[in-house]
Amino acid sequence: MTDIIQLLPDHVANQIAAGEVVQRPASVVKELMENAIDANATSIKLIIKDAGKTLIQVIDDGKGMSATDARLSFERHATSKIRSAEDLFDLHTKGFRGEALASIAAIAHVELKTKRDNDELGTQITLEGSEVITQDIVVTPKGTSIAVKHLFFNIPARRNFLKSNNVELRHIIDEFHRVALAHPDIAFAMYHNGSETFNLPNSNYRQRVVNIFGGKTNEKLVPVEEETEILKISGFVGKPEFAKRTKTEQFFFVNNRFIKSPYLNHAINSAFEGLVKEGSHPSYFLNLTVDPKSIDINIHPTKTEIKFDDEHTLYAILRSSVKHSLGQFNIAPVLDFEHDKNLDTPYNYKDKSQASAPIVEVDRLFNPFTEEKSSKGFSSVSYKKEPAQSWEGLYVGLESKGTKTEHDFSALEFESEEQTASLFKDDKHVEDTHSTYQFQNKYIVSTIKSGMLMIDQHRAHQRVLYEGLLKNMTLKETISQQLLFPLKLQFSSNEMPIISQLKEDLEHTGFVFSGFNDETLEITGVPVNVQESEVSIILEQLISDVQQEVPDSNFSATDLLAKSMAKSLAIKTGQSLTRLEQEHLVNSLFACKEPSISPTNRATFITMSVDDIDKQFM
Repeated sequence: MTDIIQLLPDHVANQIAAGEVVQRPASVVKELMENAIDANATSIKLIIKDAGKTLIQVIDDGKGMSATDARLSFERHATSKIRSAEDLFDLHTKGFRGEALASIAAIAHVELKTKRDNDELGTQITLEGSEVITQDIVVTPKGTSIAVKHLFFNIPARRNFLKSNNVELRHIIDEFHRVALAHPDIAFAMYHNGSETFNLPNSNYRQRVVNIFGGKTNEKLVPVEEETEILKISGFVGKPEFAKRTKTEQFFFVNNRFIKSPYLNHAINSAFEGLVKEGSHPSYFLNLTVDPKSIDINIHPTKTEIKFDDEHTLYAILRSSVKHSLGQFNIAPVLDFEHDKNLDTPYNYKDKSQASAPIVEVDRLFNPFTEEKSSKGFSSVSYKKEPAQSWEGLYVGLESKGTKTEHDFSALEFESEEQTASLFKDDKHVEDTHSTYQFQNKYIVSTIKSGMLMIDQHRAHQRVLYEGLLKNMTLKETISQQLLFPLKLQFSSNEMPIISQLKEDLEHTGFVFSGFNDETLEITGVPVNVQESEVSIILEQLISDVQQEVPDSNFSATDLLAKSMAKSLAIKTGQSLTRLEQEHLVNSLFACKEPSISPTNRATFITMSVDDIDKQFM
């Protein structure tokens, strides 16, 4: 028999490696920006076209490469970061596996321009699918410029798996935020389709957070500082009242590298226990500095998950540090029974001299029971007792009036509803029989001919609202109620594009917008069945659902909007309903096109026949 095992060609091996490194345009952005940081760049520009499908270009002013290094950088496992296996456990740089540029070049058209500071001329290399097309000497500024064009041009199947431009752009912005937050000392700029999206000057960490997430973020931040032999923590957590329904403002950086750690995230949630509402997530921007030898970064292809030597100790230190900061800045309630607020010195009195004793003057000749003038000119008030006749006259004639009133009450006649004859003989029995009953403030029990019906009130109301909202958005028929005062809401720069994308659909549900800019939203009208206090909850829930489900078409966006609003507005489990409300909900549910399932495809009711109930007693 002939041998069947053979070595793969280089271009096939590179495409397989690219499947690990490059999942979408955001993966390319991450790798190229990390390479620019490792080149000691002080300014990095990111240029995007068509959400990265047409062009991804990263320009830096780093140290650049020689002609030989520029050519070798596109070979597999070629890197300047490590020399031996031991170096993997003492990493101080970003990219170290040497697969990024080789993988990117295997699935795209790449153009590299680079020049070192001491060189007069630079190098330009053009590649298509791992194949070097040209290598020339060019005039170029110091640093490196890499342009990645036509991503997945030779793998159409992979290109078809990419989402819409809005979704892919959102992933690119997420990666841009992660890199920019980890390095506030580097200036970053991002351009999409020729327009400037971000322009972040080099600054301190607090200013970098504010520049990315908006000016209103500054008042939401609580500093966290702690340094031990094992771990150094610096950064900020958000105040509990500003907790969001999404996890978009949760960032862990270990040695200036963004990571995802559910275990450490649990430590933060534990520190905020009892301070945030259920379903809300606190914001945090925390930098953790540990010994590089105590972590293993090379356990995940994207290097976003790392392994710690002693996770339990880190958990305890992180949880305690956050709780200490919340208490130190009076964010968390403190039980101190001996503290007297009256003894606190006001802040504006801290620089004043010692307080002088007050001077008290007493008029010793003052007599409150006389009307004479005192020696110092004070007039006294008389409190002489008046004769009894003066006040007893107030009650004269009340006895006769009371008697008259008694007779008037007895003569009162009350209006009663007109009694009409009943069509049914056993009318009393019909009045005493209730068609619905609420069980545990969660289910509505109703009788049917074949047995019993049990309805989940929350899911049933979701179905009713969902079909109504979907009809309004489809037919564009809605009624709005105007607000007495405009409602202004603040959102971050990456949340506003989502609302802007769904603005037209929101208007079809009844929202009226009067102001719309990068960070502020002004609303003057809301749907009829929406309270003003619920508007922010609805929009936050909508943003959360859009970020999790990332719809790709207008129909999906409309459908998702209806689902999200129905989930926010539906009556909750535990809410007591009157008999009339129960019957109205039951009737509305069975008037729907799909009464048996909720918008999330879960059962709204179950039925139990008389036979099923009889079997329980056998």
